[in-house]
Amino acid sequence: TEAKGFAGLCRERGRTPGAMIEVPAAALMADTIMPHLDFVSIGTNDLTQYTMAADRLSPQLAYLTDPWQPAVLRLIRHTCVVGRDNNVPVGVCGEAAADPVLACVLTGLGVNSLSAASTAVAGVGAQLAEVTLEECQKMAEAAIDAEGPTEARASVFKVMEQFKN
Repeated sequence: TEAKGFAGLCRERGRTPGAMIEVPAAALMADTIMPHLDFVSIGTNDLTQYTMAADRLSPQLAYLTDPWQPAVLRLIRHTCVVGRDNNVPVGVCGEAAADPVLACVLTGLGVNSLSAASTAVAGVGAQLAEVTLEECQKMAEAAIDAEGPTEARASVFKVMEQFKN
């Protein structure tokens, strides 16, 4: 496969092979890509744009490029499961990693690391410090079971309210 050849070339040159998961095909084929790699990073901005077939620069389509889209979250979950099964860490970069509540959902899906703008780190860290991994997993399940991004957010906030009681 292409991933195997790429990883071989990287290792020959003393580099660590990894890949970006930015298109649905890469997420869906993660089981053939990851066995050859040491890490992957999911670019949520591109993954969302291509999953939803909506140009992220178009104001008219902005509602489709919401990173809370359950279809995108399901692709992320699939990638994380494959990563776990292959002992390959899965990171996320993009706007999704900067959203404190969505960061909890991503953690619950199995994401190992988040990369966000420095201005978002404090808020994301504070939110993650308030929840357990089990709570993040419950939040993730609520989000992926939703019909759309608005419902996903609402479901997650409802689950979060249960943690406070």
